[in-house]
Order: sequence, then C-alpha cells, then structure tokens
Amino acid sequence: MRIRRTLRAAAIGVVSVVVMTIAAAPPASAHGAMISIGSRTFLCYEDGLTSSGQEIPQNPACQAATAASGVVPLYNWFAVGNRTANGGKAGVIPDGKLCSGNSNYYDFSGFDQARSDWPVTHLTSGSTFTIKYNKWAAHPGTFNLYITRDGWDQTRPLTWADLETVPFSTATNPPSVGNPGSASSYYYWTATLPANKTGNHIIFSQWVRSDSTENFLGCSDVKFDGGNGNVTGIGAGAPPPPTTTPCAAAYTVTSSWPGGFQAQVTVTNPTTSPMTGWTVGWTTAEGETVTSSWNGTLTQAGSLATVAAAAWNNHLAAGGTTNFGFTANYNGTPPVPASISCQSP
Repeated sequence: MRIRRTLRAAAIGVVSVVVMTIAAAPPASAHGAMISIGSRTFLCYEDGLTSSGQEIPQNPACQAATAASGVVPLYNWFAVGNRTANGGKAGVIPDGKLCSGNSNYYDFSGFDQARSDWPVTHLTSGSTFTIKYNKWAAHPGTFNLYITRDGWDQTRPLTWADLETVPFSTATNPPSVGNPGSASSYYYWTATLPANKTGNHIIFSQWVRSDSTENFLGCSDVKFDGGNGNVTGIGAGAPPPPTTTPCAAAYTVTSSWPGGFQAQVTVTNPTTSPMTGWTVGWTTAEGETVTSSWNGTLTQAGSLATVAAAAWNNHLAAGGTTNFGFTANYNGTPPVPASISCQSP
C-alpha cells in the first residue's frame, strides 16, 4: 500500500544554536500506528487531507469519528496510546474501547464505533504481507497482531472475546527505516496472514514497550477477498490529492529559571513558492507542562504538543520565516526535543 501523504519532519537539537539532525527519539514516550495495514486513525487522516491543510474527512465512518471526538485525533493519528496498559489484555483496556486504546492522550472514542463503512484494506488469506508500523517516536518493544474470530458480531464495538487469543504475528524490535517524527518512518516485518479467513475482519495491533508501561493500539479494518493490500473507502468525492510543501522548524531555549523555561520555534519556508498554513509538533519531556504560548495555537495532551499557525503568520513567502514561543514548567535542565516536525499543505 502506498502512503499518499508524508508529514515532513526536521530533527532539530538546539540550545541557542541550531544543530544537526538527531535520529534518536526523546525518552518520554513512543508513538506510532499501523500504516500498512493501515489503522482507522491513519486511513482517516489520509482520507481527510485537503490542500488547505485542514482535515475534512470524506469517508462516512471517518466523519462520524470526527463528529464524536473532534478533528484533533486526525492530526495525531499516531497517538492511540495508554500509559498504564503494561502489555495487559482483557480488563486493562475495557471491552468496547480497544480501537481507541482507552487512550489517555487524546479522545479517540469515535474510532470505537461499530460501522461497516470504515476504510478497508483488501488482503489474501494465508499470504505473506510486509507490515509497516509508524515510529513517530522510537522505543524497544514487541508488536502483536490479533485477528477477529470467525462469526464475530460486526454490529458491536470490538471486545477481547471477539479476538483470537493468540496473535497471528509477533515481532520484537524489528528493523526500521527513516527518522522518528515522520509518516515515512516505520518498523517493518513480514507476517503470514491468518489462513482460511474470508470476508470482513479487524486486525487489532498492540505495541508493547519493553522500557515502559505504555502501549500503543489500533484497529485495522480488512477484507479477505484476494486483495494485495489495496485500500478502498478513502476520499469518496474528495478533490484531487493536494501537493505538499516542506517546511522546517528550529527549536531554541531562550531562557530558563528554577522550575521552568521559555522557548522559541522558528518556522521556515525553504521553497521558492509561497506557503500557506503550517503545523509544528514535538514530544515533550516527562513532567514538562506548557503554561503559556504566543504567535500560534498550542495544544498539549500528555507528552504530545502541537502548534498551528495563527491568522497573522499563516502565510510565508518563499524563503520566509516566522516564529512562535511558549513557557513551560520543568524541573532540571530545559529539555530540547530530539525531533520536531513541520507540515504544510
């Protein structure tokens, strides 16, 4: 399956001076989701992409998820996580909450809805398939893939009893490509798909970190009909795919004091064409809490922070720059994120 959009990422390590790209992820938390075979959140993210940078889903199920949970989960499709799951199964993530992971990052509850019109990946039972699991942040751990039992009830939100008890594919610390903080970076391994499966099913994915109690989870809707990974149900009636523009972000700690610090992020349009709209994202350190921000709309949920352009700095000329800033509470040396992403339509 071809990923049709790429979140542009620039890994920046700066304390007053911008330094070279750093490939390692920050220690606070891992983030990621299945991109092939795509999870509900990832495929709805792709479904909603527009040339303006807004997420406007076209698929009815993605629209319903957005109506229930808002549009923020689409921008953070890689964050269906639970900090306290600790590899747990039944009883840790409640029945009916598997597809949202009972997340304590964002509200992903809209993705628990039992519907027949989610984007679907078409597969061939018993064949081998290259799994790609995004590594928005990188950490050691084990990936488990479960399949729904034959005859499971598609009209009800997914429960543990709906899944076969043994994962059909497991991978521990698989190889990866790309730097964290990008949709084009991922872990990968070859899985043998369940044999003797026909029709519609859900593949439930679980990333269990070995260095933390944090898990990342997701549901991928599939149909065993002889397909080779092609996806349907995305962009019904949508406009032609937009052309993405790269942007760059440089993070600088400008001052600090006992228990807090101030930082500035410079956003640059490195192209020869004007750019309208940008969003910057990074993973904050454990215990860091943003207290104020300016020149952009900042959202923090758990360890994830995103800033969208304000009305007055939304447009950047070719080679142009702008900046935003924030203050945060933090005990110790002010942390600098190992990677910071910048995306623009």
